[in-house]
Amino acid sequence: MNVVLVEPFFPASQRQCARALAEAGATVIGIGEYGRDVLDDQLKGWLHHYEQVSSVTDVPALTGAVRWVQDKLWVDRLEATVEAHTMAAAQVREACTIPGTSVRTAWLCRDKPSMKETLRAAGVPTAASAAVDSAADAHDFARLVGFPLILKPRSGAGASGTVRVDDSAGLDHALGVFGGQGVESIAVEEFIEGHEGFYDTITVDGQVALDFVSHYFPNVLEAMRSRWISPQFVSTNRIDTAPEYAELRAMGARVIAALGIGTSATHMEWFFGPKGLKFSEIGCRPPGVGAWDLYSAGNEIDLYLQWANAIVHGGTRGKGSTPTRRYASGIVALRPDRDGQISGYSGVDELQQQYGEWVIDAHLPPPGTATQGVEAGYMANAYVRMRHPDYDTLRGMLDAVGRTLHVHAA
Repeated sequence: MNVVLVEPFFPASQRQCARALAEAGATVIGIGEYGRDVLDDQLKGWLHHYEQVSSVTDVPALTGAVRWVQDKLWVDRLEATVEAHTMAAAQVREACTIPGTSVRTAWLCRDKPSMKETLRAAGVPTAASAAVDSAADAHDFARLVGFPLILKPRSGAGASGTVRVDDSAGLDHALGVFGGQGVESIAVEEFIEGHEGFYDTITVDGQVALDFVSHYFPNVLEAMRSRWISPQFVSTNRIDTAPEYAELRAMGARVIAALGIGTSATHMEWFFGPKGLKFSEIGCRPPGVGAWDLYSAGNEIDLYLQWANAIVHGGTRGKGSTPTRRYASGIVALRPDRDGQISGYSGVDELQQQYGEWVIDAHLPPPGTATQGVEAGYMANAYVRMRHPDYDTLRGMLDAVGRTLHVHAA
C-alpha cells in the first residue's frame, strides 16, 4: 500500500507515524513544509520519497504535490494526524479521489457549533451552543442560556483560544479580544460543571477497534490559566472492569457513527457532573501531548503501529494488538515559578529514590533554557511521565511529584 503522510517531520509524534506506517509495510511518501535537509537519516529511511510544499494547509499546493505523486504511483491513502491539517487533507482526498475521512466529517470535527448541532440531532447529550457572528447574537444566547459561558474559536483545538465569561461585561471584553484578532464568528457554549476527561480510539470502518480513557486534574481551562497548578492527565487501566465507563463507550460509538468517521484515530473530550455525562468535542485525529506514548507504556502496546495496521491492513494485528490494561499511566506538568530562563530544579533526587521504578521518562530542560508560558500546555516546560498497576496509587505519586519537584527560573 502507498500512503501519503502529511508533515512527517514535526511535531515529533509525526516521526512515529512515519515509522509505524513503514513497519506496517506501507510505502510512505511524505509531504511537508520543511526542507529535506532537516530530515535525519532515520526518518529518510522510513520515507520512500519526500516532497516539500509552501504550506500543507494550502489546498492547491497540497493537491498539486499529491497529484505529482499520483503521476508516479498509485496512492491508496492520504493521512493527516495534526488537527490543523485535517480539513486540507480531506479536501485533497476529495479532489484526488483518495479514500479516507471525508470533507463533511472533517468539517464536523472542526466546526464546533455544526458538530454539536449534528450530535444533538443524533441524541447525544451536549452543552447548549451556537455560532455567533455579532455581539447582539452573543448576548441573545447569554439571555437564553445564562452565565457562565464558554467562548472559543469555531475550529480551535483543545483549550486554545478558549475563555470563560461570567457576566455581560466579561462577554463584551472577550468579544472585543476576538474582534481585535479579526475573528468574525465564534462558538459560544453553555458552561458545563463537572469533571473533564477524554476518550480516544482507533476506529476501523466506523467500529472502535482500540479505546482508552484519560482524566484531567484539574479541568483544562483551569490548568492552562494558573501557574501554581501542576496539572495532570491520567489514563485509567479500569476501562474494561469499571462499569461506569460503559456509558462513555456507548456515547463514543454514537458520536463516531453520527459524524461518519471511518478508519481513523479519534480524540473525544467529555464532562461528567450534576447534569450527567455530556459530550464536549471530538477531533478526527490522535490526541496531542504524548497521550499515545502513555497509552503504549501503560498497555504494553505500540499504538502507532496499531494505527498504521488499521490504515494499511484494515485492522489491528500481531503482537500487542490488544491492550493489556496492566498499568495506569499519566503525566504531570511542572511550571517554572516565573517567566525567564530555567535556573535549576529541586526535589529531583528525592523523587527518584522514592518513585524511580515507576517513571516512564522525564523532561527537565537544562538551566539557561527559556521558559514558555503556562498556556503553552502540558509539555511546554518540564514534565514527568509515570505508570503504576493501581490507578489511585499513580494519582498519589503524580501529586507528590507536583508538590515536590520545583522548576526554578530567573
